[in-house]
Amino acid sequence: QVQLVESGGGLVQAGGSLRLSCAASGRTFSNYNMAWFRQAPGKEREFVAGINWSGGGTYYADSVKGRFIISRDNAKNTVYLEMNNLIPEDTADYYCAAGRPWVPTTTAESNYWGQGTQVTVSS
Repeated sequence: QVQLVESGGGLVQAGGSLRLSCAASGRTFSNYNMAWFRQAPGKEREFVAGINWSGGGTYYADSVKGRFIISRDNAKNTVYLEMNNLIPEDTADYYCAAGRPWVPTTTAESNYWGQGTQVTVSS
């Protein structure tokens, strides 16, 4: 069993930055590929960024490439999402997800979810 808890969301002006954290329980964190998804009101949950179990492979949605950086610290059981140059379109609830055997890029591939953290970007 994996429990995920996101934190770090908040209100930020366009052009600003936020760093989200996802803390995982247990010692099996490194067994999982991790990802961040987001869901805006009235929209489907969409893939944002993913990272494989070792941290050596990262993947990004086109909408965030060059702006967001996903990373993980297996020793701390934590995955991060550094969000830079934020734009209002980034406003959404951000969810941490864990999956195997590949990096989850769809909700169906995600075995575990956090509760989400709200990110609001003002213009």
